[in-house]
Amino acid sequence: MKLQVPFVQLPLKFDAEALAQEIEALDERAWRPHPQGYPGNSALPLVSVDGDPASDALRGPMAPTPFLGRCPYLMQVLASLDVVIGRTRLMRLAGQAEVSPHVDTAYYWWQRVRVHVPIVTQPTVRFNCGDAEVNMAAGECWIFDTWRMHRVLNDAERSRVHLVVDTVGGDGFTTLLMGGRPHNAPINGWQPRVVAPQSETPPLLRFEKRNLPTVMTPWEVREYLLFLLNETLPHPQLQMMQSSAARLDRQWQALWACHGDDPEGWPEYRRALDAFLMQMRQGGATEAMMRNGTTLNAALSAGLARAALADVSAATEAGEPREALQKAAARPRASEVDEVFDRPVFIVSSPRSGSTLLFETLAKAPGVFTIGEESHAMIEGISELHPAARDFDSNRLLADAATLPVLTELRTRFRQALIDRDGKPPPDGGIRMLEKTPKNALRIPFLARVFPKARFIYLYRDPRETLASMIEAWQSGRFRTYPQLPGWTGPTWSLLLIPGWRDLIDKPLHEIVATQWETTTRITLDDLEALPKGRWSVTRYDALLADPKSEISRLCGTVEFEWDKPFDSELPLSRYTLSKPDPQKWRKNEEVLEAVMPRISATVLRAERFAS
Repeated sequence: MKLQVPFVQLPLKFDAEALAQEIEALDERAWRPHPQGYPGNSALPLVSVDGDPASDALRGPMAPTPFLGRCPYLMQVLASLDVVIGRTRLMRLAGQAEVSPHVDTAYYWWQRVRVHVPIVTQPTVRFNCGDAEVNMAAGECWIFDTWRMHRVLNDAERSRVHLVVDTVGGDGFTTLLMGGRPHNAPINGWQPRVVAPQSETPPLLRFEKRNLPTVMTPWEVREYLLFLLNETLPHPQLQMMQSSAARLDRQWQALWACHGDDPEGWPEYRRALDAFLMQMRQGGATEAMMRNGTTLNAALSAGLARAALADVSAATEAGEPREALQKAAARPRASEVDEVFDRPVFIVSSPRSGSTLLFETLAKAPGVFTIGEESHAMIEGISELHPAARDFDSNRLLADAATLPVLTELRTRFRQALIDRDGKPPPDGGIRMLEKTPKNALRIPFLARVFPKARFIYLYRDPRETLASMIEAWQSGRFRTYPQLPGWTGPTWSLLLIPGWRDLIDKPLHEIVATQWETTTRITLDDLEALPKGRWSVTRYDALLADPKSEISRLCGTVEFEWDKPFDSELPLSRYTLSKPDPQKWRKNEEVLEAVMPRISATVLRAERFAS
């Protein structure tokens, strides 16, 4: 929430030592990586959607997690605030770590204050907000202006732990605010009220039941747009953007009068919202700066785009019956909500299936962010994820490899490397990421754990064409992945490392690549089928070449990417092309390929059916 001053200390004082003893008794495994992926940051949910301790969600009824019930004094602290309680967590910042500068632009925090109660801290921990800086001492109670740029620095060795409460407030809380003290305005005789631990019946707490709308009312859309535009600095196209906002206001009012939040109106709301966001980007919202140092587009993306209409457009466009539409409106499971990476898309396939061509094409979509290349070094640069950590068994990664440190580090690496088609970094949250690395075909369970809302596109290519291209890749020497693979005596290992590769020692090249293709494809299909069907989709390489406009348009609709570029009659060659695609090119290896096809025929048939 935007405040008149950066910090306000509330007139409450708590027993930090008693709070520290309560949280010290909690299981270390309860701590989760920070939703934004800040290194050295972790959180323990106390109040979450449905009381799910694995949740970082913001949409849905809030309830206490089992951890809160084990902390009676923490419950007493919450009761003393006299608020309707929203998402509440213990936030831990490791020594020599920081919460990097950011602004809370998501809709959830527009009308919510964030209460901080330091529990474990040091005098050198610095909390910056705008141009102000404070040290929040243990046991104090503070709120701050989340709409300003803020960060936290812990230059000590010991971790810092705060209780952090998000709330819309309440009448009693208003009284606390009136008795608060701005950080830079000493008040003679001002003393906070001490709230000491008491052994009594657990206090009655109130939790928010409604937070994010299915469809935002027109009055809220209008107020939110006015707020954002009033916060925008002068810009040559500001008047045009104001006109676009006024037009959306009128459209939304008319749609609300016709449909309210009825599911039948959701497709119309979606079209109006998407058209508005596109107009704003084209009109300068990506360059228009706000007073808090963020862009207008970032604020629109984090706030309006993700809150004005629930993510139900796919069901409505598919013409599902009303019951299915209502089911689609239900929020996702809390454990599948990701505040930073919004439905990231991973292209998976066997090597040499045309995934680079598909990736380079989809990366041209507006609002899509990639690291600009394959992520071999980014992933395997984490020592626990390199095959050497598992005796070079393979590139296979299961969900259990996503430990808390690994998960946090990998999300941070991706977040810091992402750029869009114009080379610009992403907003603070709601990032639509696109990723393609052939080894990821063996890492689907791992990626689904690291990115809870991940979607996968399976790219199918005729196995004979793929095998011929794999042979060409090995022979070229351009795709060597493990030059010093322990125990390998054949040609320098190329492409991805499959489970069971040691059985291929002394085998001819055509048998090596056939086993690579079969193992990869079988594992990929097994992993995709283990996911809910809505988490994956399929495309064919031949369809992509034959009619790129139709196929890319279909895929963008499936993964909910926008598209604003004209199509040529055929797609350009990808960066890793060795020779121009030709459906008959495989015939120069026809004899050896026909020799191995019977051995892999079951998986060939399965892949064909999967892609049909």
